[in-house]
Amino acid sequence: MAERLRCELVSQETVYDLVYKLAEEIRASDYHPDLVVAISRGGFTPARVLCDVLGLFNLTSIRVVHYSKAAVHEQQAFVKYPLCMDVAGQRILLVDDVNDTGDTLKIARSHLESLGPTEVRIAVLHEKSCSPVRAEYVAESLDKWHWLIYPWAVVEDVGGFLLEMTPPPADSDQAADWLLNTYGLRLPEDQLSHLLSLIRKRVE
Repeated sequence: MAERLRCELVSQETVYDLVYKLAEEIRASDYHPDLVVAISRGGFTPARVLCDVLGLFNLTSIRVVHYSKAAVHEQQAFVKYPLCMDVAGQRILLVDDVNDTGDTLKIARSHLESLGPTEVRIAVLHEKSCSPVRAEYVAESLDKWHWLIYPWAVVEDVGGFLLEMTPPPADSDQAADWLLNTYGLRLPEDQLSHLLSLIRKRVE
């Protein structure tokens, strides 16, 4: 039997705690970014909260996506929405939610560095030990790999899991049991009911 995919539901409260830790690391390093760049989409919320905590106002984003070559089980990353502004001589803080394979951060950093900034540093909420890329600022390091589900991706991630159920769940109790047994996930009953309602509307 295949090993169960380990998942962790990251709460909104935890996200704020992690951002505060990042802010303290950045302050302690005496790094004063001129521009914060969020990696779309996971970096949006952490970057915005980080700007609030640090009192920064210059915030923008880039979008890095992955595609698979035909007949090749290998994912390649590329910048879909690049940074279209002059950042020559500026200090940039690049922000994402998680450093997993490192592909996204590697491509994003390379893209930004090609625009001639003074420096690019990376801040992430979580960094997995399997990544060959290292961020300068990490709120929490993870030695054991597992899938992280952030508040801004619950419908996308958990909804995707539920769509795998055959037949579809008859009710929230059945869905809750399946999520717990398959992914080790526990969602509040009201959140799960709302999620199921959204999924049904999408597939109708």
